[in-house]
Amino acid sequence: MSGHSKWSTIKRRKGAQDAKRGKVFTKVIKEITIAARSGGGDPDGNPRLRRAVDLARSVNMPADNVTRAIKKGTGELEGVQYEELVYEGIGPDGALFVCEVVTDNRNRTIAEVRKVFDKNHGQIGSSGSAAWAFEQKGLIRIDGDATTEEALFEAAVGGGAENMELVGDQWVVTTPRNDLDSVRDAIATAGITVNEAGLEYLPNNPKVVEGPEAEKLIQLYEALEDHDDVQNVYSDFELSEQALAEMA
Repeated sequence: MSGHSKWSTIKRRKGAQDAKRGKVFTKVIKEITIAARSGGGDPDGNPRLRRAVDLARSVNMPADNVTRAIKKGTGELEGVQYEELVYEGIGPDGALFVCEVVTDNRNRTIAEVRKVFDKNHGQIGSSGSAAWAFEQKGLIRIDGDATTEEALFEAAVGGGAENMELVGDQWVVTTPRNDLDSVRDAIATAGITVNEAGLEYLPNNPKVVEGPEAEKLIQLYEALEDHDDVQNVYSDFELSEQALAEMA
């Protein structure tokens, strides 16, 4: 997997451990609510909800929060009506960005995300302006000490995974888009605890950056990620080994 994958995995783990501002919980609650609205409130019959509950568990979200979010999604409790959108843009040095957004006011959100791009040497683009450079894959993340390489390989690859790699302190398993849930289930059936499983945009031809360009791109990435309505950010840049070392 690419250096950018390593960097984003490190960022993701740091975010999961960082409780300040409650932003991690807010994003997980939104995902649970949408998953329950679209596929029902039973995780056993709703793969997306099951994945969202896995994520809630990995960030130590209280069970009551999960239950309320599910009930808001199914309509048992009153809640905000969210809309899912994808925004695309171009950053410094021509790097491409895809942002998954969940909002209750698309006009407000598009204006705010456009401002984030503008302030960070980029510009928001039209539909298709960046997505063409990515392929959606399933990614499954597991604590590095939760299993052995042999056991995970047998379960994941036997279940249809394309790749597995230890990135930082996590195993990252890559699957074809349509095989995410079957691979996740194969891993869980083998007694291995899954922290997170979801669909992500992976760049087809990542570009390596370092120095001032890397700093500008990280600044844009983090500004987008920090927006309340942005659930996930993907880009086609990856950090050089030197840039990763400097971050560490």
